[in-house]
Amino acid sequence: MSRFDRYLLSHLLGLFGFFSLVLVAIYWVNRAVGLFDQLIGDGQSALVFLEFSLLTLPNVIRLVLPISAFAATVYGINRLMADSELVVMQATGFSSFRLARPVLYFGLCVALMMMILMNVLVPASRAALASRSAEIAENVTSRYMSDGEFMHPAEGITLFIHDITEQGELRDLFLADDRAPDQRRTYTASRALLARGDAGPVLIMFDGMVQTVDAAQRLSVTRFADFTYDLGGLLDGAALPKRTVDELSTAALFRADPAVLAETGKSRATFLSEAHSRIAMPFLGTAAALIGFSALLLGSFSRFGLWRQIGFAVLLIILVQLINTGASGASLRSDRAWPLVYAAPLAGLAISFVILWLSQRPKRLRRRAEGVA
Repeated sequence: MSRFDRYLLSHLLGLFGFFSLVLVAIYWVNRAVGLFDQLIGDGQSALVFLEFSLLTLPNVIRLVLPISAFAATVYGINRLMADSELVVMQATGFSSFRLARPVLYFGLCVALMMMILMNVLVPASRAALASRSAEIAENVTSRYMSDGEFMHPAEGITLFIHDITEQGELRDLFLADDRAPDQRRTYTASRALLARGDAGPVLIMFDGMVQTVDAAQRLSVTRFADFTYDLGGLLDGAALPKRTVDELSTAALFRADPAVLAETGKSRATFLSEAHSRIAMPFLGTAAALIGFSALLLGSFSRFGLWRQIGFAVLLIILVQLINTGASGASLRSDRAWPLVYAAPLAGLAISFVILWLSQRPKRLRRRAEGVA
C-alpha cells in the first residue's frame, strides 16, 4: 500500500470511528430510554438494564455503519478538496480510479465489520436477549408466588400456597379459575413446582384433584398424580416468544428446515431473503463510501465547499436505499427472488463506477451542460 493510500485510509478510518461513535450514542440513548422504563418498571436492577443495553448494541452498530461510512467519506473528502490536497494529487497524474483505491479499501473494511456483525454478533446477541427476556418473564411470574396469602395474579384467578420450601417447592396449593363464564375449576395439590414451558411459565402439580362445576351446577372430580397448568396467560407478556429470524444463524437460514419454518411462522422466501441479506448488505457500506467519494470528484476546488455535489451524493444514497427497500420486499414474495437482495449494493457500485468515469471527462460534462443550456 502506497503512502497516499495509507494516509487517506487512516484519515477516513479516524473520521469513521468518530461518526460511528456519535451515531451509535444517539441511537442507543433513544432505544435505552424505552428499555429503561420497561425494565425498571418491572422491578429489575440497573445491572439487568446494562446487560440488555449491551445486548442491543450489535444491532444498533449494524444500522449506523453504512451511514457513518458515507458521512466520513463526504466530510473527509470535502475537507481534503478544500485544502487542495486531492487537487494536487490529480495534478500529479492520479486518475479518479486511482484516487478511489484507498476509499475502496476503506469500504471493504466497513463491509468486513458489517459481515461479522450481521452473521455472528447480531444473531448471537438476539438469541441471548430472547433467553434473558424469558428468564425475566419467569421472574416476573415468580414474584406472584408467596406463601400464606391469597393472591390474584389475573382477573378470575385465585391462588393460595401454604408453604414454599427453600428448594422452591410449593406445598398445599389451591388454585381457583373463574375466567370461563359457564364453569368454575378448582385445583388442589399437595405439592407443585414452577418450571419453564415452551409457551411460558407452567405450574406442575402433584397428587391433587380438579373440581369442575358447570353451568348446570353439576360437580365433576378428577384426581391426578401430576398435572401441568399453563401460567403464560396469567400475566401480560409472560408467554415466552418463539424464535425469530434474527436469532437464527446464517447456516440455519440457508437450510430452511421445515421444523424451523413452522417454529418461526415464516416462509422459505423470508429465510432465503434474510440469509442473502446478511451477505449483500455489508457491501452497502462499500457502495456508500464510493458514492460519496465519486460524487465529490465531480466538483472543482471551491472555498465555499462542494455543497451541490454533497446534495447530489445524498440523493444517490436515497435512490440506492429505495432500490434496497423495493428489492427486499420483492424477495420476500418468492423463494426464487433472493437475487434481488443484491440489487442495491450492485447498483451503488455501478453508480460510483459511472461517476468516477465521468469525473475524468470534465470537458464532456461541460459541453453537455452548455448544450442543455
